Order: sequence, then C-alpha cells, then structure tokens
Amino acid sequence: MTTASRKAELEAHADTGAGADPALVRCGIIGFGKMGRIRAQSIEASGRGTVDLIYDPHLGGETPYKATSDPEGVIGDSDVDAVFICTPNFENKPLTIASLRAGKHVFCEKPPAFTAADVEEIIEAEQSSGCKLMYGFNHRHHESIKTAKAAVDSGEFGRLLWMRGRYGKSVDDSFFATWRADKSLAGGGILLDQGIHMLDLMLYFAGDFDDVQAMVSSLFWNLDGIEDNVFANFRNSQTGVVASLHSTMTQWRHLFSLEIFLSGGHMVLNGLKTSSNSYGEEALTLERNAIAGPAVHWQDTQRIVYDVDTSWDSEAEHFLSCVSEDRPITQGCSNDALRVMRLIGKVYDHSH
Repeated sequence: MTTASRKAELEAHADTGAGADPALVRCGIIGFGKMGRIRAQSIEASGRGTVDLIYDPHLGGETPYKATSDPEGVIGDSDVDAVFICTPNFENKPLTIASLRAGKHVFCEKPPAFTAADVEEIIEAEQSSGCKLMYGFNHRHHESIKTAKAAVDSGEFGRLLWMRGRYGKSVDDSFFATWRADKSLAGGGILLDQGIHMLDLMLYFAGDFDDVQAMVSSLFWNLDGIEDNVFANFRNSQTGVVASLHSTMTQWRHLFSLEIFLSGGHMVLNGLKTSSNSYGEEALTLERNAIAGPAVHWQDTQRIVYDVDTSWDSEAEHFLSCVSEDRPITQGCSNDALRVMRLIGKVYDHSH
C-alpha cells in the first residue's frame, strides 16, 4: 500500500468514527537485537501500532513476529507504513534514505549518520517523500528532563546562564570485537555513541551554540578514530549561555549528571533510570534562590526521584501519534539531528 493510499485509509477511518482508538500504524523493524526488541515492546504498548514484519541477520529459531530475509523485504512491503531502523551506525543513513524513497515513515536510532552533510542528504529525501522522520534522542523523553524543560521554559527560575554535563561509562576488552571499535562502522567513539545524548539535551535547553572549544583523545583504548574522552565547551553568542560537556569511555563507575543554572535558581539531575541500573537513581533537584546573590542561599528545595523509565513508551507514542494524526515531529526531528551533528563535526575538527 502506498503512503497516499494509507493516508486516505486513516482519514476514512477517522471520518467514519470507527472506534475510539486511532488507526494502527503497521510497523516493520530492521535490526531485532536489544534496541529492536525494546522498540517492538513500546510499539505494542502504545496501542497505536503493530509490529508486522522484522529483519535481522542473526535471528535464530522462532520469533514473535513474521520475519523477512533482507532489509529490502521490510522496506518494500506494501503493508508496512513505518520502518524502525535499529542497526549499527553505518547502516542508518542508507536504510533511512531507502525507506523514505519507498514512501515509508521512519524512526531511526542515533546517530543519524556520520556527518552533518550526510544528514542534509537525508533531509532532501525526507522532504521529497512527504513522510515523517524521527530519531531516537531518547533522553528527551525521560520524565526528569520533561520536568526540567518545563521549569526552564516557564521562566520561574529566571534566565538560563550555563550548563554542565558529564556522561560516562566503561567498556572491557570484548569491545575490540564489536563494530563500535571500528571507525568505518561506528563513525566515531564515545561522543557519537553516548555523548550525543547529552549534547542534544544541551541544545534542547539552550536553543543553539555557535562557538566550540574541544579536546578529543584516546589515551587508554588507543583505537584509531574511536575517541575515549571528549572535553568540550559551547557558547550561544546571542544569549551568552555556555555549556560544558565531558563525554568519556573511561568512567569506571558509570555516571550521568546534568546541571542547569539560571539567574533565579538551579536544577541538578543525577543518575538515569535504565534497565541495567548502572547509572544509579534518577533524581532531579530543583532549588530557587532565596536572595539575589552572590551569597548562597536557597529555598523551596524539591527533590524528585523517578523510579520507572517511561522514555521508550513516550518516544513510540510521539512518533506513532504524529504518523497516525499527520502532525509534525517535535522531538527528535531531522533538524534536531542536523544541529547536533553540526556541533559534533566541530568537536571532531579539534581532534586533527
């Protein structure tokens, strides 16, 4: 079924008032490893979509869904409305473009590609297709981030001054045997793998950055083109907001920390709720300044602990509702991807 005919079907469903639920989006998943399975669960849990077809080169035995023998089997299936791309980094760009050209809506894991120029090519295909395209900038969908973003946007804490983000993990010797240790397959190291999430959050809060200072190194794992540490500073020259990022693969005790300081208070998010619980308790502290300063006094301290990770379901809900209701993607759109990849490109330029 073509995208146009599927849209007509959705509109007809709405016009007839058939049922209280929106028409289901029929989804295909390319890559059915850990992320593919997480996405499948969230699609089904949303009540807005079904998983109709999957592909993975390493499928073994019985699978819960109908499988095809190659990615083109998913992309070319007339009954698939949307393709979820959950593959190694080097496959993200070509599979996204192929899916869009086939008239499919696309949800793709990060990173979108290896460079900003790659993303510009993807956007051309998106615009020609008229389909929805969303990227898995999952951290925007954590409830702690939603709370902090609403508080910043409300203005009740004053204007944004600066942010500091630290995001780190460790790997072991088995890392060398994975595609993530090969620049031709991964595109980069810890910044493209994990730091991209923190940088996306900083853009989410600050709007944009045009000045970049960075140091990129690989002092421990010594892999060509696979950095294990990035120290970077960013500034929005229009607003003066500055952000500092440390993205690391030599953080032996895993860490997530985002500090947001404003003229009338501050917010500190420590920890991130994950399936492994390796980043500890996800706790957001919000405090307002009791006086104008510079003395340190606070009032109205609020500490919120988030015990459940709803981010995956929130992402699926946003994407599928935008598809079924023909609304624009507002979280993780292609422009968000382009902005973050332009900054990452500037950071990597400092490594030469």
